[in-house]
Amino acid sequence: MTSDTEAKVWEALKTVRFPGMSRDIVSFGFVHHVEVSGSEVAVGLQMSTHNPAAAEKVRGEAERAVRGVPGISGAQVTIDMQRPAAPAGREEAAQRAIAQDANLAPGVRHMVAVASGKGGVGKSTVAANLAVRLGQLGYRVGLLDADIYGPSVPTMFGIRDKPLIVGNRIVPFDKYGISLMSLGFILDADTPVIWRGPMVTRALEQMLGDVEWGTLDYLILDLPPGTGDAQLTLTQKVPLAGAVIVTTPQDVALIDARKGLAMFKKVNVPVIGIVENMSSFVCPHCGQVTDIFKKGGGERTAELLGTAFLGAIPLDPKIVLGGDSGVPIVVAEPQGPHADAFRLVAEAVVEEVSRHSAARPKLSIF
Repeated sequence: MTSDTEAKVWEALKTVRFPGMSRDIVSFGFVHHVEVSGSEVAVGLQMSTHNPAAAEKVRGEAERAVRGVPGISGAQVTIDMQRPAAPAGREEAAQRAIAQDANLAPGVRHMVAVASGKGGVGKSTVAANLAVRLGQLGYRVGLLDADIYGPSVPTMFGIRDKPLIVGNRIVPFDKYGISLMSLGFILDADTPVIWRGPMVTRALEQMLGDVEWGTLDYLILDLPPGTGDAQLTLTQKVPLAGAVIVTTPQDVALIDARKGLAMFKKVNVPVIGIVENMSSFVCPHCGQVTDIFKKGGGERTAELLGTAFLGAIPLDPKIVLGGDSGVPIVVAEPQGPHADAFRLVAEAVVEEVSRHSAARPKLSIF
């Protein structure tokens, strides 16, 4: 009975997150011990942080979570808090960075990652049009091109200038009503990015923390394809509201989409849902619909993996031409069928973010 109760206590503690972070205190290794004596529970926390107020908030949330376990009448949570010392390994480095994480883009209400398990599925096109469509719906929106190795936002928005720097702050570009930042604005177009993990991490931290994002309802993060350094950095450094997985209907793309979804779940980032891009082709001359990459794979995958299906985007040369010319399709044809498809996706994202936020423990100290 005691072991069963103890297991439930550990599960309850997994619902508690450090303020501003997407990972829970158990996965961070902050829970040192759990002792159950009848209906009484004692929990010991250990952490290194520069932010004692946040640590105390964690202690209180942990106590409330434990008291909510059936059969528990009393809970006492103590915390052994230390100032971070010199780095002695990866765990200590992660804990030392927590105080900084809370200050990355503090005015952003929801950060939403747009990801894909593989390249070539139109992830950046979806991210760009989703961001603009959210802005057209009345939200304050930013778009961060976090695809370090292949930034595409400069081309998709027709921007070839360098960003303005005021003091030590970078001012994002403003186009079509949204704030934009990309490594492509800083590096020359033909400069290859040959960086290892630490350099990628630092670049992402600067584009989040050194950019004057201001107050935003949504910051859309266009991630590189796959499950590498950039994805792991963002899941560890910022409080993601969730991830949108972009795929095409064929089986090969769906296999990689499932890998991407599993990665986010493993690091405790909610998957908002799946967008099926290049869903079907409608002949502009005869109106015949052709399912070039099969049909319905994204919807079936969403159902199988227990996440939302956010919508399907048709395959059309106009979407490609819009991206290449710097005018996203939702700007070029705001009343067209493609803009309507992106509107449905944007509204679904808003709904799912709201639902996930309501279910998440309220730990933010902002």
